[in-house]
Amino acid sequence: MEQGIALSAGLSIMVATRKGLFFLTPDESRSSWSLSEPVFLGHIINHALLDPRDGRTLLAAARTGHLGPTIFRSQDAGATWQEAQRPPAFRTAPEGEAGQVVSHTFFISPGHPDEKDVWFAGTSPQALWTSTDGGSTWEGIAGFNDHPDYSKRTEDPQAGTPDGPILHSILVDPLDANHMYFALSGGGVWETTDHCESWSPLNQGMSTPLADPEADEEGMERQPGSLHWNEIGPDHDPHSVVMHPADPNLLYQQNHCGIYRISRPETTWTRIGNNMPEDVGDIGFVIGVHPRDANRVWVFPMDGTDVWPRTSPDGRPAIFETRDGGMSWLRRDKGLPKRGWYTVKRQCMSVDDGEPAGVYFGTTSGEVWASVDEGENWSNIAAHLPEIYSVEAVTVR
Repeated sequence: MEQGIALSAGLSIMVATRKGLFFLTPDESRSSWSLSEPVFLGHIINHALLDPRDGRTLLAAARTGHLGPTIFRSQDAGATWQEAQRPPAFRTAPEGEAGQVVSHTFFISPGHPDEKDVWFAGTSPQALWTSTDGGSTWEGIAGFNDHPDYSKRTEDPQAGTPDGPILHSILVDPLDANHMYFALSGGGVWETTDHCESWSPLNQGMSTPLADPEADEEGMERQPGSLHWNEIGPDHDPHSVVMHPADPNLLYQQNHCGIYRISRPETTWTRIGNNMPEDVGDIGFVIGVHPRDANRVWVFPMDGTDVWPRTSPDGRPAIFETRDGGMSWLRRDKGLPKRGWYTVKRQCMSVDDGEPAGVYFGTTSGEVWASVDEGENWSNIAAHLPEIYSVEAVTVR
């Protein structure tokens, strides 16, 4: 059992970093913040989250030096933590066959509100896992992991992002426990309507990176409908996908090739990032949505030029906000540094459900920024932390 830090009822920001898990707690007005001591100091925490169904259970996806990739669970709002009895792990391959080994769990998500103790997790190599006992034991989901076309749908484990291809953005439809989505980097967005038994791609309308420099197309993207475009395959690279809490049929996506939205049952994504300023572009990793207004969205653009520095365009960090579903965008940088080469990873933006809503993001340089007036003004609420891997605004009960 690992000793932690008991969270008080109310808002907390869970900050997962390369060297442990931190908590930020505000005063009543959210104008002053207190930073906790680290939990799991020295361990990589890829993602940490509270279960909104009970407001007390916390899960943390860790990559530790001595335990390897594992998941920790707290049932007392962070006071104590226990390691999963059986974390996500591939079956041992038959003798003479190559098998897969989980590098790390990247994303965790609670199940449907009516399915108490059900959780889902995404790993690298790309696989989907579920727990039905609150995160203590995990099993692979055969409908995806064991599909005959698995290798066509996913990315080679030796390719992809610096930490390997990942499964992320697991989104459970609150209106239907049989319906959910996830995203693959690379591999695109996938959907099930039969409780994970089968999966279908949902990538129509999305551009993909131009992987073949000899292709007879111009620019850095392969457009939908072109000769070399396919709906299935690792060329698709959704960086983050979110489901709007006010309308579960509405999805927003920050992709390697732009910002998109789709309103189900539509089957084609619409690129709304084309309306961003040309000198900024619509490339980035994070995307956040307003808890009540389905047309309000925040993104943090990054430099997507041919050298891909993954930092603020021209070294001038800013959040961009739309209030009309992507038809227009507003620059929100009041309080942010005039110059700064920030990198914000895909799980490092979160929005609370306050009135007004608070928006939060964390950087690879260990800073957490907050706006408690829906993006109008920004303040630094933590600095000098390790590299930040995820930021989650949660409400403890």
